[in-house]
Amino acid sequence: MSRVLVVGSSNTDMIIRVPRIPRPGETILGGTFAVAGGGKGANQAVAAALAGGQVTFVARVGDDVFGGQALAGFEADGLDTRFVRRTPGSASGVALINVDDRGENSISVASGANALLSLDDIAGAKEAFAEADIVLLQLESPLEAVAAAVRTAAEAGVPVILNPAPARPLDDALLRGVAVLTPNEHEAAILAGLPVGNEYDARMAATRLRARGPETVIVTLGEKGVFASAPGFESLVPACAVEPVDTTAAGDVFNGALAVALAEKLPLADAIRFAQAAAAISVTRPGAQPSAPTRAEIEAFSK
Repeated sequence: MSRVLVVGSSNTDMIIRVPRIPRPGETILGGTFAVAGGGKGANQAVAAALAGGQVTFVARVGDDVFGGQALAGFEADGLDTRFVRRTPGSASGVALINVDDRGENSISVASGANALLSLDDIAGAKEAFAEADIVLLQLESPLEAVAAAVRTAAEAGVPVILNPAPARPLDDALLRGVAVLTPNEHEAAILAGLPVGNEYDARMAATRLRARGPETVIVTLGEKGVFASAPGFESLVPACAVEPVDTTAAGDVFNGALAVALAEKLPLADAIRFAQAAAAISVTRPGAQPSAPTRAEIEAFSK
């Protein structure tokens, strides 16, 4: 079984179905309300575990009811939670999510304990880095903790996947420690300083980003598919055709499944198709972590 170490955020998602996303100053009466586990780090960790990985999670949660519920959920999904720290006096992260009739969403996040993930937390998990086959990171945690995780992975000789979300500028020193960079269109545009809306744009952005350090750049383009650029491989991999219900965690499920596939040493094209199948299944279901498919579901979808 592949060993995946995920360092990142944990949120409680509060989700309202609405006919359309409200404009500034507008109130829209919604439909159903749901509460589910979320946060990019936790979503990716759960997705990786369900996709067949042996997953260790490094994170912070608060000492409130949401923190306790998150820990219970991680353990139920089979995560190793030795390095998930409850933070006295701090609230857990919370995300408020509107999902419209097309499955599109808007998200507001209060980071809570996620903002307190520290260099000590990374140092305290050093043994987990040494045991991992791959490390998966995002940007909902403090950047200094992300950079420390990249350095610690390098010291252990473990490749890093960085999902640069939410988007922010990154320096070359950090990017040189990343093996696989997985931005969406918006994130790729910010990092590369180029507009990204189609395959040609994605190719140009990936070329510019690879020059800054990562060996492999995978740009997710939603329904247009995934553009991947790596040594000896450059191609647009078409998306799977499904009817979306909720796209909230599609990127997170993609990254979690991709980490498992790459840790299992699948060829890049096969790893991308495995991750695309997982993401396609996830958008046909509501919620973030509840939408992540099992390994059996991914394999059945891919046949």
